[in-house]
Amino acid sequence: MLIRDYSRSDAAAITRLFYETVRFVNLQDYSEQQVHAWAPTLPDPETWHSRMSQRCTLVAEEAGQIIAFAELERDGHLDMFYCRNDVLRRGVGRSLYEAVELQAVGLQLQRIFTEASITARPFFEHCGFFAVCRQTVMRGGIELSNFKMEKPFPLSLF
Repeated sequence: MLIRDYSRSDAAAITRLFYETVRFVNLQDYSEQQVHAWAPTLPDPETWHSRMSQRCTLVAEEAGQIIAFAELERDGHLDMFYCRNDVLRRGVGRSLYEAVELQAVGLQLQRIFTEASITARPFFEHCGFFAVCRQTVMRGGIELSNFKMEKPFPLSLF
């Protein structure tokens, strides 16, 4: 497995990975109506490229295929973190998260924070995050629950 910086040619594979992960992996914790509201259609790769190119976006690649990706904003917000269904519980997410954390330390961030799905909450807790609160968000007129989570870094890292 290779973890590397995002490139423009990754956009289509990333949008498909996002769509399929929400539609299949998150279906274990959300209703069909909720996952369809969360990912109603395959996102536009060009729109996503515009956003991903402005962030610290990392991809995990195996055998030339993107198997996971993460987007870290410069303020410490981990906006997206998705792994393909067939690589769950193989250490891919953990390796990708460790690479994200190195980026955060390099940016001298004092914390990483995210809005984790019900499905992702245990993963983030395993990585040292704590839940700040449960919240309800609206997507396409449908309510979805997630968790505001964060992981502070000790000042001694800098």
